[in-house]
Parts: sequence; C-alpha cells; structure tokens
Amino acid sequence: MGQDVLMSAAEDVADQFLRVTKQYLPHLARLCLISTFLEDGIRMWFQWNEQRDYIESTWNCGYFLATCFVLLNLLGQLGGCVLVLSRNFVQYACFGLFGIIALQTVAYSILWDLKFLMRNLALGGGLLLLLAESRSEGKSMFAGVPSMGESSPKQYMQLGGRVLLVLMFMTLLHLDASFFSILQNMVGTALIILVAIGFKTKLAALTLVVWLFAINVYFNAFWTVPAYRPMHDFLKYDFFQTTSVIGGLLLVVALGPGGVSMDEKKKEW
Repeated sequence: MGQDVLMSAAEDVADQFLRVTKQYLPHLARLCLISTFLEDGIRMWFQWNEQRDYIESTWNCGYFLATCFVLLNLLGQLGGCVLVLSRNFVQYACFGLFGIIALQTVAYSILWDLKFLMRNLALGGGLLLLLAESRSEGKSMFAGVPSMGESSPKQYMQLGGRVLLVLMFMTLLHLDASFFSILQNMVGTALIILVAIGFKTKLAALTLVVWLFAINVYFNAFWTVPAYRPMHDFLKYDFFQTTSVIGGLLLVVALGPGGVSMDEKKKEW
C-alpha cells in the first residue's frame, strides 16, 4: 500500500514537471542529443592536423583520404547539428549522423572495444528517437484527421531507440561488492528494464536523466583537468556522449514510449 502511494506521488511530480516544461523539453532534448556531434565537429576543426595524421598512420591511407575523412566528419557533424536544431531536413540529418557513427566506429577501431561500441549504439538509439519525433512533427498538420493509430515504423523506432539507450547504463554498472555499488546496480538495472519494456516509462526515464546527469558531472568533470593532459580529452568525450544519451532519454520523457510498450498496452486492458 505504501509503495503504491509513493509511486503515485512520484508520478504526480513527474507529470507536474512535464506540464511546466513541455514547451521547452523537446528543444533541450535535441540540444543535448546533438552535443557530442557538435563537440566532435569543433574538435575536428581545432585538431585537424592531429586527426588527419592519426587516420593516415593508422590506416596507411595516404594524405588525401585522411584529409577527406576529417573534412567529412567536420562538415557532416556540424551540418547535421545545424539541420537538427533548425528543424530542417531532420530525417536526412539523422541518416547523415548515423553514417558518421558507423564511419568512426570502424576508423577508430571502436568495433572491438565493447564499452565504446555500446555507447555508440546508445547514441544511435537517441537518433532513432529523434527520427520518430520528426515523423510526428511531419504528420502534425493532419492532427484533426482520424487515424488507425501510430505508424508501425515510428512505433518500432521508439522501441529500438529505448532499447539501445539502455546500453549506456550497462557500461556504468560496477562489479565490485560494496554496498553502494550493489544498490546502484540494482536500482539502475530496474530502471533500464522499465524504460526498455515501456512500463512507467516517463517516470523511469526522468529518474535515469537525474541519475545520469549526476554521474556525468561527478565522474566526467573534464574542466578540472588541464587541457594538455590526455585525460582531459577522454573525460570530455565521455561527458558529451553521456549528455547525448541524456538528450535521448529526455525525448522519451517528452514523447512517451510509443505504441510498442506496456504503458500503451495497459490502455487497452
């Protein structure tokens, strides 16, 4: 009984938060989501020579192809960010950013590093949710026309996006036996399962946003490390990737779980 009251109170708080922020939340979600692409595109500009030399030496592909790789990453990421934020050609921007993720996964050998691979897949999940949102906006002009329900592609984009987003949290689980780590793992696992299956989705996603934001600021505080140290770039990369996943979760909060979820099925029961 007490748990039901506590859950009801938490859902009321989440609903109140959504009512207050509903006009701003999608914009904040998109900004967070593209932050890692924005940061990486700017980094390509300021570290042009280092990035080109790394690709040239790693793949032995020659000066021209290495330069093309850096240029493609710079223009593709910054251009995609501009299109997403301006709400123009969002679907094309998402496909372009998907391509950048795939290209970097191969070029930087992320494919063989499970932690970074899972984080890149989580980033792809955020882009899937952005695609789903753009489909919603594209159909908003027909809001008064009766329909047979959400289109299947959008439903499954939202499902795929939710499932991929939870991969980020799997990289944060700690395997030590301390009480705090066990508690964090149990609570975190419960929340990511709720988001994945779409049960109490908005409340679970909002809780994960708060949790992930706190972890991100505490563990990835790159601004406390001098810029000349390699750890600065590693923490900065992690910080913005995590911020992008926060953006994806905020889209889940703003849009809901979609048709393929327990929350939607409950409405039919």
